[in-house]
Amino acid sequence: MNVETPAHLLDDDITPAEKMFIRNNGLIPENIDAGKWTLSIEGEAVKKAMSLTLAQLKKQFKPYTYQLVLECGGNGRAGFNPPTRGNQWSYGAVSCAQWTGARLKDILDFVGIKPGAEYIGYYGKDTHISGDLSKVVISRGVPIRKALEDQTLVAWQMNGKDIPLVHGFPLRLVIGGWPASVSGKWLHKIAVRDKVHDGAKMKPPSYAVPIHPVAPGETVDPGKMRIIEAMPVKSLITYPKSGGILRKRKTLDIRGHAWAGDRSISKMEISIDFGATWQICQLDPAVNFLAWQHWSAHLTFPGSGYYEVWAKATDSAGISQPVSIPNWNPQGYLNNSCHRIAIKVA
Repeated sequence: MNVETPAHLLDDDITPAEKMFIRNNGLIPENIDAGKWTLSIEGEAVKKAMSLTLAQLKKQFKPYTYQLVLECGGNGRAGFNPPTRGNQWSYGAVSCAQWTGARLKDILDFVGIKPGAEYIGYYGKDTHISGDLSKVVISRGVPIRKALEDQTLVAWQMNGKDIPLVHGFPLRLVIGGWPASVSGKWLHKIAVRDKVHDGAKMKPPSYAVPIHPVAPGETVDPGKMRIIEAMPVKSLITYPKSGGILRKRKTLDIRGHAWAGDRSISKMEISIDFGATWQICQLDPAVNFLAWQHWSAHLTFPGSGYYEVWAKATDSAGISQPVSIPNWNPQGYLNNSCHRIAIKVA
């Protein structure tokens, strides 16, 4: 199941469950009994393997709530030419919901990890579409430094309610700012590794890009690819919907969101003349680290006719979105080119 939300329906500050994109690699588990759900912590770099029930997690650990951006690594894939494999997402495979749960760092501190811990990997209860229960659908992970961030959660609530089944009920790993594929749904096991996790879809070309730029359509040796970590700077116009017509007026209020992986947004700009000039927008601070930032502007058009409104964000390291499609890669990842909408002044 793969479902994308149109950009103009992502206007909420906090993404509602019914507007959050869905990306599932396998089949949703059936007959879940949350009362019997457990999370196992194991692996070479754990001092002592342990299993905790969902009730124990809620009782043992202080809950934290954060708004966190989850974006599919292939969001924007439809823009690449020649086309690449995978779901042809446009701009809507992104969300910023509110997640509540225990910090993974607190759980790992309780269990105890060895000095050689390098990575964590998750395992979910989803099953392979072939029906073969011996096949692991997806098992990805992150370096230990990312796993130990305050905002990395083992979550049991989304937007103040139980996580919807399609989004990982009853337990989900939530890691903001990196490809959403590292935020494992239906979480039942975390492995603390003394090496880079080698689970399903961890090896290139899955969620990996060429180390060096390649020509469009070029074949790339998986050995010359790197695993995607933090997502690049990006922004979205959520109001108005593309194709709007302004009648008997030349002004328009416009707004949207911007985010930048592990960084913050320092500047937001829009252009109505195909990038010849740029207007600085009002930019709100993030409610917490790894949440998206809201922006707005008041546009005045010079006259009647067809216009494109382009949105460009700049992150805290001074890196801006490209106005055209960025470097091509075989899997169509990390397209962070400027979002644009069409407006007609009549």
